[in-house]
Amino acid sequence: CERAKRTLSYAVTTNIEVDGLFQGVDFCSSITRARFEELNMELFEECMETIERCLSDAKMEKSCVHDVVLVGGSSRIPKVQQLLQDFFNGKDLCKSINPDEAVAYGAAVQAALLSKDIKNVPDLVLLDVTPLSLGVFVQGDLMSVVIPRNTTIPVKKTQEYCTADDNQSSVAIKVYEGERTRASDNNLLGFFTLSNLPPAPRGLPLFECFTIDENGILSVSAEEKTTGNKNKITITSDKDRLSTKEIERMIQEAEIYKAEDNKFLKKAKTRNDLDYYVYKIRNVLKKEDINSMLCSQEKEDISSAINKATDLLDENYEQDDISMFEDCLKELESFFGSLKAMG
Repeated sequence: CERAKRTLSYAVTTNIEVDGLFQGVDFCSSITRARFEELNMELFEECMETIERCLSDAKMEKSCVHDVVLVGGSSRIPKVQQLLQDFFNGKDLCKSINPDEAVAYGAAVQAALLSKDIKNVPDLVLLDVTPLSLGVFVQGDLMSVVIPRNTTIPVKKTQEYCTADDNQSSVAIKVYEGERTRASDNNLLGFFTLSNLPPAPRGLPLFECFTIDENGILSVSAEEKTTGNKNKITITSDKDRLSTKEIERMIQEAEIYKAEDNKFLKKAKTRNDLDYYVYKIRNVLKKEDINSMLCSQEKEDISSAINKATDLLDENYEQDDISMFEDCLKELESFFGSLKAMG
C-alpha cells in the first residue's frame, strides 16, 4: 500500500499485491489515482483544516504568507498539492527543498539560533510558542489566563491579583495549562503557597509573574510588595506537562464545550460580583454617619437584599438560573450607589 501511494504520485494507476493476506491467499488488485484520492479525501481535508487553524492561531491572513514549503513525503501527493495551491489562491508551491529533508533544514536553523551561531542565518528567526494557555485558579474555580496560547517564547508577564478575605494570612497559587474556563477542567501543573501575609482588609494586592525561557521552562513567582514576601515554583518542559495528543484533545474539548464554558464564566463572574457588593455594602453600613441617614424601611430593604444574596452564594453553584444572580446583583448595585452618594 505504501508503494502504491508513492507510485500514484507520478502515475495514474498501479497494482497492489499482498502475499498471503489471509489463510495463505494472495491479494492482487489495481487502484487508480482518482480512487485513491476519493478514499483519502477526508484526510486531505483535515490537512487543510490544520493549515487554516495554524493561520488563525498565528492571526495571519493567507496573503501574508510569502512561500508555501512542502514538508514530508506525503506532500508529494498531487491532490494534496492541488488543495494546498487552491487554499492559497493559486500561489505557486516551493518545491526547491526535498520534502523528506525539509524538517532537517529547519532543525539545523533552530540549532544555529539556539547556539547563538547565527552568522550564517542572519535573516531567519524561528519562534517557538506556548501550545496551551497558562494561568492560575481564582475565586469561583475560574482560570485566569496570564500567558495566552500561541504566545511566542521566551516571555515574561506579570499580573496583579488580591486576597479574597479580610486578614488573609496565606494564599494558595495553583498553576494550570489549558483552554477551558473552569480551572479544574484544565491540567494542574503545580501549586505553592505565599504565606505570612500582613493583616489587611480583603483586596491586598499580590503580584504573580510567569516566565518561560527559551528551553520552555516555566517559572511562576508571587510577591506581596509591602513586606517583600515572595515564593516561586519552577516547572520543566516534561514535568506534569501534556503530550501532543493530549494538547490537541484539550483544544478540541474547548471548542466542543465553548457554549457551556461561556455560561459558566458568566455565572461565576456574576457570583463574584455579588460577593463583592455584599462585602462593600456591609462595610459601608458600619459607618455610623451613613447608618444614621437611613430610615428603618431602607435598612430593612438593604438587609433583605443582602440576605437574599448570601443565600444564593451559599447554594454553591446549585442554582442554575443565572437571572436570579443578575437580578440580585442589580439590586445590590443600586443600594451601593445610593449609599456612596450619601458619603
